[in-house]
Amino acid sequence: MKIDFTFLALLLWAGTVSAQTTTPPKPTPHASATTSQSAAQSDQTASPAAPEKVNPAKAAAIRHLMDLTNTSKLGDNVVSYFTGRVKSIMGQNLGQDRLPAFMDTFTKEFSAKVNSDTINAAVIPIYAHYFTTEDIDGLIKFYESPLGQRVVKLMPQVDRDTQTVSLDLGNKAALATLQSMTTDYPELKQMLQPGPGAGAGAAPESGPGEHTPSGQPAPQAPTPEK
Repeated sequence: MKIDFTFLALLLWAGTVSAQTTTPPKPTPHASATTSQSAAQSDQTASPAAPEKVNPAKAAAIRHLMDLTNTSKLGDNVVSYFTGRVKSIMGQNLGQDRLPAFMDTFTKEFSAKVNSDTINAAVIPIYAHYFTTEDIDGLIKFYESPLGQRVVKLMPQVDRDTQTVSLDLGNKAALATLQSMTTDYPELKQMLQPGPGAGAGAAPESGPGEHTPSGQPAPQAPTPEK
């Protein structure tokens, strides 16, 4: 069977864009114990045009901060995310008999190109661009504290719950707004009819296995059922 690799690339790209949560976990802004002056110095509005050459001592401090906040594990999540998407797509093209060998090769070669080391090496200059050495030291002091470690432990659940609440509110608001417009747009009445087995205003379901590199479910836009 001929495989359309252009289509495969587009699917991978579209999934990454739709997730919109692929940035590495960032320390909470309120946790930084820095002065107003250092905060102003680190408040850059433009991303660095090219990777900066980071002072080795500062780079080591950033790596320590990334370890404390579990940001250093982002590379593992990236590998898992993309291998999962490729497996889902290629399983429909190659068949289950050829898929295991294909995925073994893909995972090995992909992991050699993108992994925790390569991701961390790319992320360190970003931290160095936006945070001063004093900022990094202040963040390390916070995240080494009991409260800081509690934040690291609980924030993934806070993020999941926040996403669930936000999407639920957005879905209900979108549905209510569309229903209020049915007088001016009668065609909406048919579009808003619930499908078989779905209650009125049922939230759309996420695709199977859809997770972003950060480990969170990919949010789905609320779409009226036809």
